[in-house]
Amino acid sequence: MRGLRRWWDATAGGLPATFWYLWAGLLVNRAGAFAVLFLSLYLTAARGASESLAGAVVGAYGAGGAVGVLLGGVLADRWGRRATLLAAHLSAAGLMVGLAFSRHLAVIAALAALVGIAHSMPSPAFVAAIVDVVPEHRRSRAFNLQFWAFNLGMAVASLLAGLLAEASFLALFLVDAAATLAAAALIAWKVPETLPRRHSGPAGSRPDEAGRAVGDPVTEGVGRSRPPGLHTALTDRTFLVFVGLTFVLAVLTMQTSTIMPLAMRADGLSPSAYGTVVALGGALIVVGQLFVPGLIDRRRAHRVLALSTGLLAVGFGALAVADQLWVYLAAAVVWTVGSMLAAPPNAQINADLAPPELRARYQSVFYLTFPAASFVAPTLGGVSLQYLGERHWLVVAALGLLAAGGHLLAGPSRERRVAARRVAAPTRASQPVG
Repeated sequence: MRGLRRWWDATAGGLPATFWYLWAGLLVNRAGAFAVLFLSLYLTAARGASESLAGAVVGAYGAGGAVGVLLGGVLADRWGRRATLLAAHLSAAGLMVGLAFSRHLAVIAALAALVGIAHSMPSPAFVAAIVDVVPEHRRSRAFNLQFWAFNLGMAVASLLAGLLAEASFLALFLVDAAATLAAAALIAWKVPETLPRRHSGPAGSRPDEAGRAVGDPVTEGVGRSRPPGLHTALTDRTFLVFVGLTFVLAVLTMQTSTIMPLAMRADGLSPSAYGTVVALGGALIVVGQLFVPGLIDRRRAHRVLALSTGLLAVGFGALAVADQLWVYLAAAVVWTVGSMLAAPPNAQINADLAPPELRARYQSVFYLTFPAASFVAPTLGGVSLQYLGERHWLVVAALGLLAAGGHLLAGPSRERRVAARRVAAPTRASQPVG
C-alpha cells in the first residue's frame, strides 16, 4: 500500500482542485466529441455526397480548426480562460445541433468549418488555465494527466461513435451536443477565472507572475515596437525552433492515421489488422501513461524529447522491413512509448517559454503544429510512399533522428532562457516601478 501511495503521489499528488475540474471537463469534452469521427461516413451514407465532396467538407473542419486555435489563444488572454471555454463549448453544442438537422451540403460544409473553430478554441485555454493554477514544479505531472485524459476520452469517443452511428446519425450529433453542454456546465459550475489580473505599468512593461509590471529580458527585442500580442509568439525565435521540432514530431505521429494504413494494405494486411495496431497504441497510453512521471522526473526535458523523438524514428523506420502484423505491432510499441514520453516535457517547455500574459497565445501557435501536420503528413507522405515505396519509412526515420539531434542542440539555450526568467522575475519585481 505504501508503494501504491508513493506512486499516486508522484503521479497525481499535490494538484489543486481547479486542475481536476479542468481535467474532468477535458475528459468529458473528448469523450463526447465523436460525431466528427463519422462525418465523412455520414455525408456519403446519409446525404449522398461523393467521396471527394465528403473529403472537402472534412477538410473544411480541419481548416476551421487552424483558425480556432489562434482565435482561442487570443480570446483566452483577452476575455479569460473560463469565458473562452464556455463560449467555445456552448457554440460547439449549438452548431452540432445545427449539423444534426441540416440537409443541404453547402450548409453542412459551412457548419463543419464553424464546428472546427469551436472544437479547437478550448485547447489553448485549457492548457493556459492549467499553467495558471498548477505550481511550476508540479506542471509536468499535470500535463501528463492531461495527455492521458485526452487519449482516454478519444478511446471512449471511438467506441461510442461506432455504437451510435449504427443506431442513428441523428443521435450521434445530438449526444455529442449533450456531452459538450455537460462539459460546459462543469466548467461554469466549478472552474473560476484563472487569468492573472492585469495592472497598468510603464510603456513596454508587462505584469510578472504576481501581476506587477516588470520588464522581461527574455522577450526583450521581440515585438518591441508594438504591445505584446500574437506577433510576439510568431517572432520569438527560440520558441519557433521548439515549435518546428514539435511539428516534426506531429508529422511522425500522423503517419499512423494517414500513411500506415496504405502501407499495410500494400502488404496484404486487412483493415482489422490496422485497427489492431491502432488499438494497441491506445491501450498502451491508457494503461501506461500514468507511469511516465516516474520515468522522466528529474531528467532534463530536452534529453527526454531527444529520446522520445528517436524512439518514434526507430519505430517508424522499422516499417521499412515490415510485412507481417507482428512487426507492425512491435513497431507500434516503440513509437507509442516515444509519444508517451514526449507529451509532458513538450507541454512543460511550451509553458516555460511563454510570458505569463501571453500564455494562451503561445499555446495557440504551438497547437497550430497539429493541423499543419495533418495536412503535410498525408500530402507529402502519399507522394513519398508512391515513389519510394518502403524507403518512405527510412525518410521518416531520418527526419525523426534529425529532430532528436535538434532537441539536443537547442535544449540548453531554452533552459538558459527559462532560468534567466526565473532569476530576473523576483529581482525586478523588488525594484520600484515607474
